[in-house]
Amino acid sequence: MLTYFGTRKLAGIILFAALWGILNVTISPAFFQVFHLPFACDLIGFSALILAVWWARKIGAASFVGFIALIINLMVRPTALQFLGFFAASIVFDVLTFISGYNRIFGKRLVGSLILFAVSVISAAVAGFIIGLFFLPPSMLASWGGLLGWAGLHAVGGIIGGLIGLVLMNALSVRGIAANVAHK
Repeated sequence: MLTYFGTRKLAGIILFAALWGILNVTISPAFFQVFHLPFACDLIGFSALILAVWWARKIGAASFVGFIALIINLMVRPTALQFLGFFAASIVFDVLTFISGYNRIFGKRLVGSLILFAVSVISAAVAGFIIGLFFLPPSMLASWGGLLGWAGLHAVGGIIGGLIGLVLMNALSVRGIAANVAHK
């Protein structure tokens, strides 16, 4: 991993993964208990994935972020197996950004932002679909509008997380923060 990503990119990936893992373990359960909506996981996760892929610009970055966040979640909450859906979504995010092309995504701000936004929404829907299919009891799933309703709620979280990630990424890019460090 170190030779593939390099120390700076790997450090950034680990920081974004830790951010997702720790915030997800601490904030997401409370958010779900209070509002009964699954947005917090997506909001945190897809913001972190956008920033990690922007930082590293290599295939595997988003998957590695998802894997580390999964480990953190399972270490703190061993019963939180639903996070496997987010790990799968991070792999989907990784593949879709790679196929879209990092030069296209990060070289053209408007086009790239639209692509990253779409990838966030699609990946979040995948997470919701997997979580609903494998980890929610049918009675709970039915109260959320079924499998597609649950995936749709996660897609809304992907919209929010995608927007936050894009705002942060573009703000950092415009100001030249980290651009000279991350892409060497």
